[in-house]
Amino acid sequence: MVNKLSSKAFWGRGYTKNGMQKAADFLATEYKKSGLVPFSINYKQGFNFPVNTFPGKMNVEINGKKLVPGKDFIVNNESPGIRFMGNLTQTDSLNFLASPLLKVALKEKLTWSVATEVGKTTQIQINRKNFKELPKQIAVDIENQFVTNFQASNICGLVKGTKYPDSILMITAHYDHLGGMGAETYFPGANDNAAGVATLLSLAKYYAANPQPYSIGFICFAAEEAGLFGSKYFTENPLLSLSKIKFLINLDLVGTGEAGMTVVNASVYPGAFAQLNEINNEHKYISKINPRGKAANSDHYFFSEKGVPAFFIYTQGGPSAYHDVFDVEKNLPLTEYNDLFKLIVNFNKKLME
Repeated sequence: MVNKLSSKAFWGRGYTKNGMQKAADFLATEYKKSGLVPFSINYKQGFNFPVNTFPGKMNVEINGKKLVPGKDFIVNNESPGIRFMGNLTQTDSLNFLASPLLKVALKEKLTWSVATEVGKTTQIQINRKNFKELPKQIAVDIENQFVTNFQASNICGLVKGTKYPDSILMITAHYDHLGGMGAETYFPGANDNAAGVATLLSLAKYYAANPQPYSIGFICFAAEEAGLFGSKYFTENPLLSLSKIKFLINLDLVGTGEAGMTVVNASVYPGAFAQLNEINNEHKYISKINPRGKAANSDHYFFSEKGVPAFFIYTQGGPSAYHDVFDVEKNLPLTEYNDLFKLIVNFNKKLME
């Protein structure tokens, strides 16, 4: 499943080539196959937001050498498109200026993101490890397209409880990633967050086949990378009463685990964290569970701000690829995939006692 979600077909589950929409359709189909019931009339909760995209030309030459998008350079996500050919002026050891509208910086690691507005200056980051010479001349042809109302959907489904259907344990994960930069480069997002979605889908199949006393809900959020927009929209426009959610587990970046895992909001809900550790200590699932406090770093945040008890779980160790073209399935160890699944099932069982 991680391989499929991070494949070229979904084009980084983002903002060009219908990547996010294709992923949403695929997930809705998976929900239906598993037997989940929609929260509303269907599995999708639509919303929109602005986003800066790069669907077309993505050409950069430095000193006459053509650079490879994603590996040799990235364009900052808020950049406007530009065509330019000329000299670069060095402003310090790492930064260069071509014109007031074009800046170049040398970086140790290329990290991309998503912007919801367009700046005035195009900024290009060059991987200094792949480029030994100082940049002196530059030729650029980059196209951007600002979309004022990009259409996205949260994907929501439920396994109804056998005894207390109005008490819900929620599993969430964002399915969007960064999409593509130009017509030939996409960001696979295997760990971020195909691994989290794959874990969610495995849990959905398990609970559909093994209904529990409580209802078990599942939400795959869109637009996490753009600013937690999907989860914010859901908490402001809930398809079910937030008061019915007795606990929420958000999964993001769970494709590793050699160095253990971290639980955000552990100090906010110390009783639940103690229960999680008790289960883990008994079964020896994860080598170490690190506590962390409150943080607005994933889709749990707006739920806990609304009074819903929530943990955000992420694993540690393994490859360091993050928000780059190297976050691919073949490099992802999925070290604790099965153990994390078992830990969540037993934790939910404890919550239902």
